[in-house]
Amino acid sequence: MALSDLLYPDNPKRKKELIHLHQKLLECMSTNFRATNELVGVLNEHLGCTISHIQMRESSTVKENCDIIIQVMSEIQHQVQKIDSDMKEKLEPVLYQKLYDIKEPELEKIAIAQKVFSIILGEATSTAGMVAIKLLGSNLLTFTVSKLIGLLAQIGASVLGGISITIIGLGIEMILHAILGAVERNELLTAVRSYEKHLAEFKAASEKYQRAIHEVTSLVRQQVQ
Repeated sequence: MALSDLLYPDNPKRKKELIHLHQKLLECMSTNFRATNELVGVLNEHLGCTISHIQMRESSTVKENCDIIIQVMSEIQHQVQKIDSDMKEKLEPVLYQKLYDIKEPELEKIAIAQKVFSIILGEATSTAGMVAIKLLGSNLLTFTVSKLIGLLAQIGASVLGGISITIIGLGIEMILHAILGAVERNELLTAVRSYEKHLAEFKAASEKYQRAIHEVTSLVRQQVQ
């Protein structure tokens, strides 16, 4: 038994908590990567975007993977802003305002957006209009993505950022060594609390992000069927 475990009897329990929290964090990140790629696929196929798909890099750190997903989320934000700019530029003010009027019928909004994308792309389906309206009218841009980008940046900048994501299949002691690094083992409680805080916020924001994307992709699937 390590001396720190004798001095701090709760350490074995905290070690297990730390491993569990780290695995939960990586699972959450992995789900966000998949959800983001789903949205990227919809934007590329129906709105003429050219956003690259992303993949978690097992040889990289948590921070490096956070940076990967932040970059593509920022590109998604840019594309949604561009959609709004295109609508504002090509529509009469009255029609543009209708896109954001909650009293206007959804089908009318979709028809307006479809006409704009037909001009931009040369041809556009009602699916393009539907996706555009869903993105413009949801909180995907205004809150969810922005919130998640902020949390990813915090995680990357924290002590968690320097940890490699390849540790999932390793033994407990190797996982602990990778997680703790320079952190003294008598600081396990601090490390656990830091993980708990980041994970709770990150998981909540991730679930909202994934739901928002699911709303868009499920509508697309229904339209295709």
